[in-house]
Amino acid sequence: MANVLHCENPLKIEDQWIQKYNLQEGNFDIKNVNKDLVQQIPTETQIGKVYMRLIIDTLPPDKNFVEGLIRVYNHSICETIDNYNASAYYEPSYVIARGYNEGGF
Repeated sequence: MANVLHCENPLKIEDQWIQKYNLQEGNFDIKNVNKDLVQQIPTETQIGKVYMRLIIDTLPPDKNFVEGLIRVYNHSICETIDNYNASAYYEPSYVIARGYNEGGF
């Protein structure tokens, strides 16, 4: 994405966003999975790509990326996507976006 600050220190940008958008730490444990169903938890980059596509696919023209990020991460669909015991994470991006727009899978 061209609007990403590639030259900035990521931790500095993270701190700025936390302050500017009053972000709070959650209590979600990504490692809480059924080991019989999930052999490998997605990496930060892999899950980040899923969420990036969802944010962009559902971003209204009058909103910026950060507003889209906050909107998506506060949506109940995250519980479904982050449940690696189910299949939502593995679906194509258009299916995930449709699930978001329709209120679930």
